[in-house]
Amino acid sequence: QLQASGGGLVQPGGSLRLSCAVSGFTFSSLDMGWYRQAPGKERELVARMSKVGVINYADSVKGRFTISRDITRNAVDLQMNSLKPEDTAVYYCKAEWGPRTAWGQGTLVTVSS
Repeated sequence: QLQASGGGLVQPGGSLRLSCAVSGFTFSSLDMGWYRQAPGKERELVARMSKVGVINYADSVKGRFTISRDITRNAVDLQMNSLKPEDTAVYYCKAEWGPRTAWGQGTLVTVSS
């Protein structure tokens, strides 16, 4: 099970920290990622961290967002700084192991003044 939290309403330039708690899996064997889907758009990759620590970011968030994993909480976090209105979306966490995947339920981030 993946449980995402931390979304909300924030002004442009503000920060939010999303967290995805993982249960029922061997956390260390998972590749973890954050994706987002804005209204009327396809779901897109935001950031991904492999089980060995390789990190990828979408160009649109590089330098503003940071993905990290906390093995003590079995969680993957997404620190989002300098938020822009175009970051408004439902954010989902995703776990991958081999050919299999699991998705969290999504958390809404709204960036607006």
